[in-house]
Amino acid sequence: MQDPLRDEYERTGYVVLRGFLTGAALDTLRAELDRYIRDVVPSLPPGDAFYEDRARPETLKQMNRLSADGYFHELALSGPFREVAVRLLNEPAKPHGVEWFNKPPATAHPTPAHQDNFYFCLRPSQVLTMWLALDEVDEENGCLRYIPGSHQRGIREHGRTATLGFSQGIVDYGPDDFAGEQPILASPGDLLIHHGETIHRADANRSSVRHRRSLGLVYQGESARRDEAAFEKYLASSKAHEQQLVGQR
Repeated sequence: MQDPLRDEYERTGYVVLRGFLTGAALDTLRAELDRYIRDVVPSLPPGDAFYEDRARPETLKQMNRLSADGYFHELALSGPFREVAVRLLNEPAKPHGVEWFNKPPATAHPTPAHQDNFYFCLRPSQVLTMWLALDEVDEENGCLRYIPGSHQRGIREHGRTATLGFSQGIVDYGPDDFAGEQPILASPGDLLIHHGETIHRADANRSSVRHRRSLGLVYQGESARRDEAAFEKYLASSKAHEQQLVGQR
């Protein structure tokens, strides 16, 4: 049976589900994030919580490995997100990770163009990323920008970037790429989902007052297996890069 949502995902490499979380469900998620930031983040190692400026808590930029927390583990394992992942991947799927992202107001760092499966190293590329908006997101505060159909053309060459939390980016991203981008505006509770090899990026947050926060969940299909040699190479490069950038802050 045809599935229009999966057809769109396979054709363009991304889909947008408006109002995926609303009302009490969205309020609960926000309250649990506040709890995690208040009670858990102060004890995390630097590699699990990144700041633009560690002396200013309001500049918290990224939190990794939220799935170690009971609430977020269950959210990824048994919540509505997994049902959609199974539908789009068209096979059983499991959570690969939960992260939180932010672009604090007036921060200078864009998110470099990249493909998530460059980091994951999964073969076949049966993996997707979900990005749940927690703020109003537009071109001023750094909306996601996708290149439709880019997931069908393989992994591009990546190299080191100057962006903490995104150690690798596409090295030859040029005018044709910029011209082909599709910016996606979103409201709190909207869910953006993209294929692991869909090229995407985001500009810096030019707003002086607005954050751009989101929750990220990754799911991999049961057929996907990690290329261990490629993954170990990526981890070594990423760790060295993070230590260098953290030391500069």
